Amino acid sequence: MNGKFMKTAIASVLAVSALGFQAAAPTNAAEGDFNLTIMHTNDTHANLDKIANRATLVKQIRAEHPNNLLVDAGDVFSGTLYFNTFQGQADLEFMNLLKYDAMTFGNHEFDLGSTAEGHAALGEFIGGADFPFVSANVNVAKNPILAPLDNNTYTKEFENGEIYNGIIKVIDGEEVGIFGLTTEETVAISSPGTVEFSNYITAAKEAVAAFQAAGVNKIVALTHLGFDDSKTYDNDQLLANAVAGIDVIVGGHTHTKLAAPVVNNTHGEPTLIVQAEQYNNFLGQLDLTFNEAGVITSHTGKLHEVGKAAADAEFTAKLKPYADEIAAIKNQSTGAVAKVALNGGRGITGVRASETNLGNLITDGMLATAKTIDPETTIAVQNGGGIRASIDAGDITVGEVLTVMPFGNALAIMELTGTELKAALEHSVKDYPNEFGGFLHVAGLKFTFDPSAPVGSRVTDIQVDKNGKYKKFKEKDTYKVATNTFTAKGGDGYAPFAAAYANGRVSEPGNVDYEMFIDYIKSLKEVNPQMENRIVAKTPALSKSCEKRKATPAPDCVGSR
Repeated sequence: MNGKFMKTAIASVLAVSALGFQAAAPTNAAEGDFNLTIMHTNDTHANLDKIANRATLVKQIRAEHPNNLLVDAGDVFSGTLYFNTFQGQADLEFMNLLKYDAMTFGNHEFDLGSTAEGHAALGEFIGGADFPFVSANVNVAKNPILAPLDNNTYTKEFENGEIYNGIIKVIDGEEVGIFGLTTEETVAISSPGTVEFSNYITAAKEAVAAFQAAGVNKIVALTHLGFDDSKTYDNDQLLANAVAGIDVIVGGHTHTKLAAPVVNNTHGEPTLIVQAEQYNNFLGQLDLTFNEAGVITSHTGKLHEVGKAAADAEFTAKLKPYADEIAAIKNQSTGAVAKVALNGGRGITGVRASETNLGNLITDGMLATAKTIDPETTIAVQNGGGIRASIDAGDITVGEVLTVMPFGNALAIMELTGTELKAALEHSVKDYPNEFGGFLHVAGLKFTFDPSAPVGSRVTDIQVDKNGKYKKFKEKDTYKVATNTFTAKGGDGYAPFAAAYANGRVSEPGNVDYEMFIDYIKSLKEVNPQMENRIVAKTPALSKSCEKRKATPAPDCVGSR
């Protein structure tokens, strides 16, 4: 019987046995209160440049708090050249040195499933780990690479480098149950292949019942569901609402910066939710006190800014060979050649106030990728503040692309009403002719606006590309729009996007911006993007002489008519 896919919750020792729980002699619990510190990371996405700083923090916290756990909530894979080059092995060396206690799967751990090698890199990563993987709702039984690593059980007798539904860690005589959950959306936004995902609520109830039947009353869930991700699939708040008995949810997936733990009291006893943003920017620390009944009686939580810590000398030395190889790769060609200079500059003709050929190229690439994930996606938008530099004509290097897009922003696909989309375009041009980091570059649509009109009433015409022809935009229609997760969550003040996100109308495939861009320019016969009047200011905003210079427009007239 596969416990991960049982339809009913476990409520007895017999049911636990059916799950394959490996019994062990009971451990004598410490008398009185029990203090525990949980250090946590998530969505690091192969950002290793500050790993030596993280090491310093981990060592300091361990020295101060002997009862501790160090756990990761998934998405170590994908996002930087460290992953592209070493496929997880560089990250693994440092996670082993840091002595992680457990990790759950993120959706990006399955990104290589569609390659000829399948999940070979993931198998090597798991098999080489000096810690176990936990996930109660992931079934790898049909995958020949991962199945030999799976134990389909809850157990105290676990081995490193293998997969479990959940494990029991004994810390200073106290038992702590740790289980994992991974978003079911992985099937749509990654390449899991034969790996299957069951309902997270059902799996969580089974996990809690299994631990409780074994006498464990302190339970930690490592989740890659997202703090406030689409309700269509799953998220941590819904988990806390639906499942009693979880003390701590260490989350990932939405890259949420929870400066303090979120407390959920739905079931009368606190469930704490924590998440440490992204990209090794922060290390989370959660200090807990449990009473003898396993109830949290006090807690404090914080996020340590990794970059502010001193770099550990040992880790710095071990990182250097990897970093040197990455530095060399940055000077490598992408294999694409720009026929013209690609404008990512500032000013009235730059990316924060005007259509540019680079903005067009980036959104075209974003739209092309989004269509492979959801063919109904017809529009892409990119905030100008996310375009940080220009690219000269000639060979395009990896380093140049990373300079243009240094944040590693991930793809999101929004389902918007026409009314919401129009409101977003109004917001985009609200500051024109002044620069605005949220100024949107577009693909799949074009629009005209009147800078002399009141803010909120400037957009005069919108047309949407349908099968190669521009058609009249309709506010009553629904559109699927690709962007990055920063913008999709309402960054730069995009309230319509934030509303869609809150309503569960945003999917997060997670493809990284610079990778999408490189793949796209390599697919083109030539990289020669032009200005296409996708964004047109109806009247000159700065110079009355622009109309007289239509034949040879000056820089301050470009984008106007």
